Amino acid sequence: ALASGQPPLAAARAAGELLGRPGLPRGVVAHAALSVGWSAVLVAVLPRRCPVMAGAAAGLAIAALDLGFAGRRFPAIAALPTLPQVADHLAFGALVGATLRRRRERR
Repeated sequence: ALASGQPPLAAARAAGELLGRPGLPRGVVAHAALSVGWSAVLVAVLPRRCPVMAGAAAGLAIAALDLGFAGRRFPAIAALPTLPQVADHLAFGALVGATLRRRRERR
C-alpha cells in the first residue's frame, strides 16, 4: 500500500464492504475470515515438495479468484490498485507455504 501511495489500511477498510459497507472493523473481520479459510485450503493442497513456490502460485490463483469476484461486485475493492493486491496475495501464499514447510520439518 505504501509503495503505491495508498493509505496502509485502505485494503482492510475496503474489505469491510464484503460485510455490508467499507470500514476497518468489518474489514478486519472479513480479511481474517478469508485468510483463515484460504490458509486451511492451502494446508490441505500444498505439496510436500516446494511448498513455498506452490504457495506463491496458489496465491496468484487466489488473487484471480478473490479480485475477480470482489472486483466485479464491490466498488471499494475495485477501486484499489490491482498490482499491490496481487503482490499481497502472492506473498500470502508464499508465507503459508514457508510456514507449512517449517512445520513439516519439525515433525
